[in-house]
Amino acid sequence: MAHRVAVLAVDEAVGFDLCIPSLVMAAAVDADLRPLYEVAVCGVDSKPVRMTTGFSAVLDHGPEALAEADTVIVPGTRAVGPRREGVLSPELAAALALVRPGTRMISICTGAFVLGAAGVLDGRRATTHWRFAPTFRELYPRVDLDPDVLFVDEGDVLTSAGLAAGLDLCLHVVRSDFGTEVANRAARYCVVPPWREGGQSQFIEQPLPTDGGNGVSATRAWALDRLAEPLDLASMAQHARMSVRTFSRRFRAETGVSAGTWLIRQRVQRARHLLESTDLPVDEVARRCGLGTAASLRQHLRTAIGVSPLAYRRTFRPAR
Repeated sequence: MAHRVAVLAVDEAVGFDLCIPSLVMAAAVDADLRPLYEVAVCGVDSKPVRMTTGFSAVLDHGPEALAEADTVIVPGTRAVGPRREGVLSPELAAALALVRPGTRMISICTGAFVLGAAGVLDGRRATTHWRFAPTFRELYPRVDLDPDVLFVDEGDVLTSAGLAAGLDLCLHVVRSDFGTEVANRAARYCVVPPWREGGQSQFIEQPLPTDGGNGVSATRAWALDRLAEPLDLASMAQHARMSVRTFSRRFRAETGVSAGTWLIRQRVQRARHLLESTDLPVDEVARRCGLGTAASLRQHLRTAIGVSPLAYRRTFRPAR
């Protein structure tokens, strides 16, 4: 049976956000091209939903779809209650009350304000569009807001940064639910990258350094081809023909993270790919991704996603 997803359009909805789950998850199919998700777009009532871009949409489903969903996704919205007052309207509160306990809750962009007003994010780490982070903190001080990332995965609650970060999050959800092969196939269909480097910081309006050459993208590409080698900050700066200090400053400005953090993330991502796509021993996976030993790989994988290499492989590469 396909995983049931309800996408809740909250007036005024961000039309771009609203379309992301249907497009990405409809592209998630198994080897026989059977859909892995059943997506229903619904409103809090039967009325057309206004979009922020000058049109209204008549939806196929009302709030009853929320009661049947395994996952509920709330796209961005300008709804006054959640966005300005920190509360839900009676209609929105009644709709969300239909969601079954244990249902996975996801927000895209300013949809996090709805989850915040519903109390879903209290005591949790979350993100939203960087521009609205100060307002979010004022309205929802119990939420551990991280405005520097593209998305946050808290297991049963996930949030994404602004707009196109919803693509990153939905692909991450597909990858977590059904594996890298399915997610990559969906990404190719949608003509988007299956994984983006860095965080939301790289898109925040701030001046980039004007010194130090033409950036570090070439060095990042060079490093990705050499993850198994003993790379460090000094060797990357040397490749970029910059001082370590200048390279570090430009790297963070362009990617939103330090070079060391980026390197670890890429190595962990390479390790996940090898664990999913090969039967290589864990020691060899660690060597090929530059993490050295199985113990080091275990430590970094647990830090990144909370599981061991063998548990990850059992999940995404079942015994044949």
